[in-house]
Amino acid sequence: MEILQICHKPPYPPSDGGTIAMNNITQGLINAGHTVKVMALETPKHPLRKDLLPDSYCEATHIETAFVDTTIKIPSALKSFLTHQSYQVKRFYSKAFAAKLAETLKRNHYDIVHLESVFTTPYIPVIRQYSQARIVLRTHNIEHLIWQRMARNEQNPARKWAIRAFSNQMKRYECSLGKMIDAFAAISTPDYQFFKELFTDVPGAVIPFGIDVDDYEPEEDYMASDKPELFHIGSMDWMPNVEGVEWFLDEVWPSVLAEFPEVTFTIAGRKIPAEISSRNDRNVIIAGEVDSANEFMLSKDIMIVPILAGSGIRVKIIEGMALGKVVITTSIGAEGLDVENGKNILIADTPEEFVAAIEKCVRTPDVCAIIGENARNFVSLYHNNELITNKLVDFYRSLL
Repeated sequence: MEILQICHKPPYPPSDGGTIAMNNITQGLINAGHTVKVMALETPKHPLRKDLLPDSYCEATHIETAFVDTTIKIPSALKSFLTHQSYQVKRFYSKAFAAKLAETLKRNHYDIVHLESVFTTPYIPVIRQYSQARIVLRTHNIEHLIWQRMARNEQNPARKWAIRAFSNQMKRYECSLGKMIDAFAAISTPDYQFFKELFTDVPGAVIPFGIDVDDYEPEEDYMASDKPELFHIGSMDWMPNVEGVEWFLDEVWPSVLAEFPEVTFTIAGRKIPAEISSRNDRNVIIAGEVDSANEFMLSKDIMIVPILAGSGIRVKIIEGMALGKVVITTSIGAEGLDVENGKNILIADTPEEFVAAIEKCVRTPDVCAIIGENARNFVSLYHNNELITNKLVDFYRSLL
């Protein structure tokens, strides 16, 4: 098949959850023998790193990009409020990208146009004008649900109002997408159920996030030490990550230190904000952006993912599980994963539950190792990229 993959940010290098998810689809389809052309938006937050693009990637994908300034501008945001448009989506529209897309569609035939996330949907009119391809929306999240949950957790009244307004705008937009697309591929079962209720006549499928498990080699005969190192890794320019880490440091960490004064907590990820890096909490280490996420995770013991607002699937959780790490997260963090608390993951929603889960790992390292082994087996069974790619291809074919 000939597939055009449109991305809301450059999918290479695969350095965060979103780029990893997009790149794994690209590589999976190419490895399965299909032709994939990648077009991506460049933004101030996510510029294209041409120096990091291998020649082999460029040759395989013929990647093209165009810049769009997604910086939030107050006048434009206020205008969107008045016109009931989704400002979050609207700011991803670029005339330059639309023109490049039109030229690409005029020159080439595609069977499928694969849209990565709701933020690429403003280009659907251009696709319809110049192509007969089936348009498949890959839903990475239920976007309005993230904002809705952040509004619920926000204490500042003015910020709560603004976040709730953004959520309502996004919900209206997401509800309208069924009229625009030919099919959707949801990243998790909860997301599929939500969109299927909205798009009753639109074909859909659950296409989870997949990895090449061979790229994630756990440490042989791993056993957590009696002074385990806790860690969090994620893009710290994503608001739910910042919110969750701050909550963990405020509500959980003091109790952990009272029980285990020698335990450490290392925070890694790009663009760690000053409100976290300048805190000076005891036994908290700010690692910043690391060269290799896998090597970093392998050097630590217990993965902490205190997500209070989110949707879709947390890619870093799957990667940590693939490396045999025990992961402690919230119910929202585990949402979309068919995991079992106490078997292949530990789920905690209150400070007391987090402390109890950490205590379990510290006092019974053998149990910690068993959960990590079960976690890797889970990923091998349910998040194998080759199997998931085959499912996606079958779904594409059913549309043609």
